[in-house]
Amino acid sequence: MKKIFFLSLALVSLMACTKNENPLLVEQNTPYGVPAFDQVKIEHYLPAFEKAIAENEAEIAAIANNPEAPTFANTIEALDRSGELLNKVVGVFFNVIEADGNDEMNAIAAELSPKLSALSDGIILNEALFQRVKAVYDERETLGLNDEQMRLLTETFKSFANNGANLPEDKKVRLKEINQELGLLELKFSNNVVAETNAYQLFITDEAELKGLPESAKAAAKEEATAAGRPDAWLFTPKRTSFTPVLQYCENRELRKELLMAYTTRGNHDNENDNKDIIVKTMQLRVEKAQLFGYTNPADYILADCMAHDAKTVDTFLESVWGPSLAAAKREAAELQKMMNKDLPGEKLQPWDWWYYAEKLRVEKYALNEEELKPYFELNNVRKGAFGLANKLFGLNFEKLEGMPVYNPEVEVFKVTYADGSLVGILYTDYFPRAGKRPGAWMNNICNQYIDAEGVDHRPVIINVGNFNKPTAGNPSLLSMDDVETLFHEFGHALHGLMSKATYQSLAGTNTPRDFVELPSQFMENYCYHPEVLKTYAFHYQTGELIPEELVAKINKAGTFNQGFVQTELLSSSILDMDYHKMTSTEAFDVNAFEAESMKNMKMIPEIITRYRSTFYNHIFTTGYAAGYYSYTWAAVLDADAFAAFEETGDIFNPEMAAKFQRLLEQGGTRDAALLYQEFRGKDANPKHHMKRCGFID
Repeated sequence: MKKIFFLSLALVSLMACTKNENPLLVEQNTPYGVPAFDQVKIEHYLPAFEKAIAENEAEIAAIANNPEAPTFANTIEALDRSGELLNKVVGVFFNVIEADGNDEMNAIAAELSPKLSALSDGIILNEALFQRVKAVYDERETLGLNDEQMRLLTETFKSFANNGANLPEDKKVRLKEINQELGLLELKFSNNVVAETNAYQLFITDEAELKGLPESAKAAAKEEATAAGRPDAWLFTPKRTSFTPVLQYCENRELRKELLMAYTTRGNHDNENDNKDIIVKTMQLRVEKAQLFGYTNPADYILADCMAHDAKTVDTFLESVWGPSLAAAKREAAELQKMMNKDLPGEKLQPWDWWYYAEKLRVEKYALNEEELKPYFELNNVRKGAFGLANKLFGLNFEKLEGMPVYNPEVEVFKVTYADGSLVGILYTDYFPRAGKRPGAWMNNICNQYIDAEGVDHRPVIINVGNFNKPTAGNPSLLSMDDVETLFHEFGHALHGLMSKATYQSLAGTNTPRDFVELPSQFMENYCYHPEVLKTYAFHYQTGELIPEELVAKINKAGTFNQGFVQTELLSSSILDMDYHKMTSTEAFDVNAFEAESMKNMKMIPEIITRYRSTFYNHIFTTGYAAGYYSYTWAAVLDADAFAAFEETGDIFNPEMAAKFQRLLEQGGTRDAALLYQEFRGKDANPKHHMKRCGFID
C-alpha cells in the first residue's frame, strides 16, 4: 500500500492565498487544482510539513482508536484517504527537489527524512491500528467486497505485515532505527551523485582536439563554456547530453576516455562525495532488515510482492537472456576490433572506443549517420508525435496551457482530454538539464487519480522530466535516437498515470508491481520509429520536409544494430543489482572489489562498462528499484509480446487491441498484474518476441 508507507505524491485542489499565508497550507484558486508552484518559497516547506505530519498523526490516531467495530469503511478506506495535506506538500517538495533542487532544499530533505520515516513507522507499527486492519482482513470473505475493495484490503494487510506489524517489540524498535538511517543514506547518495556531476568541468581551448565532433555539439559546448565565464573554450561535463556526442564522433581518443571515466567514476573518488561507505552501510542495513522478517537476503524480502516473487526466479530469467546478449556483444566487439585495427593497429578495443567505432560501423553497414537524423527529431515535433500516437490509440487530445504556475520557466503544461471534452488530467513536461536536476529521465505523480467519498473523480497531475539537449542560439533542441525513445518511454508512464480509473489512490496509475510498471512505457517505444508514426512528427526543423523514405528504411534496417551492447550493458547492471541484494552477511566489504567480482562471475567482457556502476547507481540505492532493475527486461518481454498482438492483426493501431490495452492502463494496480496481462493478451507473454526484436533469433 504505497500511499501510507511510501508517502505517495497525491495532490488535490489547492486555492487563493494572501501574501502572508503559506500557499502549501491554504486553498488556492489555480486552474485544474495544480500546485501554486510560483508562490511557494523555501521558507514555506518546513512549516507545511510540520502541520501536515501532525494532521496525519491525528488522523491515524482517530482510526486506530475508533470505538466502533472495525469495518472496511472506517479502517481500510479511511487509511487510504488519510494524509491529504501531507500528500499535497510531498507532491510539491519532492518533485521540485528532483528537478530544480538546491542546497537549501537538500538541507530541508535531510531534516525531513527521519521525521517522515518516523511517521511511516508510527503508522505501520501501530499495534491498535494493525489489529483493526487484521480484524477486517480476517473477515474478508464475508464482507461482500468488489474486486478493487478486496485488492485494497489485501494490499493494506500485506503492507502492514511485510513492514513490521507482526514483529516483536524489540525488533520493531530496531526496524524504526534502520528505516530512519536508510532514509538519510539514500538522500546522501543521491546528493553526492548530483554534486559529483556538477563538480566536473573540462574546458577545451584548442578546437583541433574536437575533430569529428558535430557542429551542433560544439555549439552547445561553446554556449556552456560562455555561461561558465569561459567564452574562449568549449565545456564538457559528465552529463549525457554533453559527453555522448564526444564518445560517438570525436576522433580524440584521450578525450573520449577522459569523459567516459569522469562519468563512470562519479561517487568513487575518496572525497566528500564518495558513495562507497554509503553503499556498504546501506547493504548492511538492508540485510539486517530482511533478516528481521525471516528472509535470508534483501532480494527475497523485496521481491515477495512482485510478479517474479523471489530471487531464484529473477536469476533464472536473467540467465535466459544474458547468454544470447553476451554472445551477440562478443560478436559485435570482434567486428569493431577489426574496424579499429585499420586506424590503430595493435591497439585493443576499449569502452571509450565502442561508441565511436559502432557509429562508424553503422554508417558503413547501413549508411545511417545519427547526425543526419537529428534535424528531423526536433523536440517539440517529437512530443507532438507522442501526443498524436496517444490520440490515434486512445482518443486523447492535448492542449497547451499558457500562464500556468510552474517551478521553472522551462516547464510546459498541457490539458489532456477525451474526444467528448472530459478531463483526463494535466501533464507537465520539463526536458532540459540544469544544475539542480538529478540525471536521467522520469515520470512522477504530482497528484494521483482517485474517487473521493462523495463520488468525485479527482483527475491526476503528472510530470515527465528529462535531460535533453537545450536549444542553442542557432538550433532548437534536436534529439538523438536514444532521446526519442526516452521521450516516448516516459510518456508511456505518463499515460499510465493519466488514464487511471481507480477508486483508491494507492492502487491508481503506476502503483503496480515494479516488474509490471515498465510495460506501458516500453510498449510506447515500439512505435517511435515505425514508418506510420515517423511520418507524423519527423519533419526537418529548417525546411519542414518529412523524413525521406530512404532514411526511414535505414532506421528500420538498422533496428537490431548494436543490440548485444545495449542488452549486455543493461543486463549486467541487473545482475549486479541482484548480487548486492542476495547478500546475507552484514560484514563490511570493498565496493570496488565486490563489483569487480560480480563482473567476473557473469563473464562480462572488458570492452563494455556496465550501464550503472555502483557508486552512481541511483536506481537501486535511492529510487526504489533495489533488487528490481531486472524489471526493465522483464517488462521488455511483456511489451514485445503486447506489440506483437497488434502486429498479428495487421494494424499497429488496431482499435480493438488499443481498447484492451487502454483497459489495462486504466486499472492500474487494482488487480493482479499477471491477470491483467492475460486478460489483455489471452495468454502469457512469449519471450521469443523480445529475442526476435533484439535480433538474437530469426
